[in-house]
Order: sequence, then C-alpha cells, then structure tokens
Amino acid sequence: MIPRDLSKDIKTRLQSINGQIHGLIKMLDEDINPDKILIQFKAAQKGLDKAHFLLLDETYRKALAIKISETVEACPGDCGNEDRIEFIRKQFPDLELDTLTSKMSEIADLRKRIEGNSQKNE
Repeated sequence: MIPRDLSKDIKTRLQSINGQIHGLIKMLDEDINPDKILIQFKAAQKGLDKAHFLLLDETYRKALAIKISETVEACPGDCGNEDRIEFIRKQFPDLELDTLTSKMSEIADLRKRIEGNSQKNE
C-alpha cells in the first residue's frame, strides 16, 4: 500500500507533468522554436523520472527492509545462510533502485530455505 502523503506527492507531480505535456502539444501546434520544445520535453521527462523514483524507492526499499528484518529474525544464527543475510543487510543502505528487485528475490529465497529447514527439523 502506498502511503497517502507519497500518493498525494506523486499525483501532484503527475498533474504538473500533464500540464507540461499539454504545453508541449500547444507549442507544437504554434510552431515554437524546437530548442524551447526540447527544454520542455526534458523538464517533463525529469518530472516523470522523479515521480517514478519516489514510488519505486518507497515501495521497494520498505518492502526489502521488512523482508530483511523478517529473514534475520527467522535465522537464529545457525541456519546456514547467516553470511549472505548479513551481507545483504549491510548492503541495504547503499543499494541502487535497479538492484532492489533482485535483492528482494534473493532474500525471499533465503527466507524460504530457512523456513524449509526449520520445518524439516521439527
């Protein structure tokens, strides 16, 4: 679930971008200097990139933090994956957005292995 304040921020950014897009269409209809049009394209793209980044950062970073925490708790220190879990935990603050999804998959796999091992031991 996306927090309301983030959702509001993203909507505001998208409305601004929508205005820029309408402005671009108008500029094209009015045969405006291509350099000015290019500047508006760049501004709209930058705004869209920022909105996208905010959503991904909030959504994936929080989800990964929760998964790491749950996995650390599930591994009492003798689960056989301690080193890898600790490595991901230490990397977390510096992870780039493009690596968040792969780390989420990796930590989910580690969690499944831990749960599978604990069920076997019961």
